[in-house]
Amino acid sequence: MSTLFTKIIAGDIPGRFVWADDVAVAFGTIAPITDGHMLVVPRAEIVQLTEAPDDVLAHLMVVARTIGQAQQRAWSAPRAALLVAGFEVDHLHLHVLPAWGEAELSFRNARTDVPAAELDAAASRVREALVAQGDGAHVPATMTSPAL
Repeated sequence: MSTLFTKIIAGDIPGRFVWADDVAVAFGTIAPITDGHMLVVPRAEIVQLTEAPDDVLAHLMVVARTIGQAQQRAWSAPRAALLVAGFEVDHLHLHVLPAWGEAELSFRNARTDVPAAELDAAASRVREALVAQGDGAHVPATMTSPAL
């Protein structure tokens, strides 16, 4: 059974992609806690963190770190935060977001009313920061496709 994220990766549902490789993709969430909030997702349908093979989990963490560095660059954020919950979609995903303090790091702060243009602009900022820091080889040619 395909998950929501599998359908986004396949292009059946639109996504705002900032990263793609053979193991993982990263795209913007439609309910950001802070501007630039991205999801790092394995291409394989792994239900949760505790079921991920070591090599996939290690790769996801490296991608999350790289995305976090781009977010810090793009928003001048002192930290990049990582949240793993997984209750909303049964497909492992890491929430990576620029952060200024722990108080904002709650899913209660997720905004569901962000206009599409603002979500596009945030993903573009992350894509540009990834290119600027030398990670352009993993930035998909277009924001709407996870293919390189």
